[in-house]
Amino acid sequence: MHQSSQSKPFAGASSRARRFASASATLLGAALALLLWLVPISAASALSLVDLPAEPPSNRVLDQADVLSRASTAELEKRLEALQADHVDARWVSVTRLDYGLSLQELGNQLLERWSGEQPQLLLLVDSQTKSAAVLASPSLERQLPATLLRSTARTTMALPLREGNRYRQAGLDALERLQAVLDGGEDPGEPLIDVAPVAASNIPTREETASSNAFTWVVVLLVVGSVVPMATWWFFSR
Repeated sequence: MHQSSQSKPFAGASSRARRFASASATLLGAALALLLWLVPISAASALSLVDLPAEPPSNRVLDQADVLSRASTAELEKRLEALQADHVDARWVSVTRLDYGLSLQELGNQLLERWSGEQPQLLLLVDSQTKSAAVLASPSLERQLPATLLRSTARTTMALPLREGNRYRQAGLDALERLQAVLDGGEDPGEPLIDVAPVAASNIPTREETASSNAFTWVVVLLVVGSVVPMATWWFFSR
């Protein structure tokens, strides 16, 4: 009887341990299953050349990142279509997440090669994740649209609206307006002006002003006068 009464607590502890181990294994399995389920989705969301059409799409705006409204898409379509007058096949492409090691510039070069046709191409690309842009053109347009102009258009004309408030439509319109002016034979309108807040005037003197000031000399003079005059007065009247 004594041995039987002692074996019951041990049996209960062993049962609880088995239930705890079973619950732990179940939770661990669920966590691993969730991790394995999420990883393929994350990898699949990365975009590369194979995820884009093999032929130039019928629409000139390819909004893979879904950042444009219908009205903005229609407006950009019209502006891109207008470049046909200059015999330029212009297109606007947005992406949301590039494949590892692939830059927006590299993707643009791959698209130029893939979509090459009878007309020279002009591509405006936007990465919604990094708020960056790239502008590329066919080699036949190099004289009209030099590489320096394309880089400047991407890094300033397009990048500024993107950084200031995700204005994808404005970034495309500003870039097209600048490039259209050059294609029409005009001068480059240049990079957008950046408003710089004026520096408020300060009453605190600069180091140079402090160094050139004779205020220290006046302080020394006043201290000397304040010390010498009372002593001289005391000496005069104490005689």
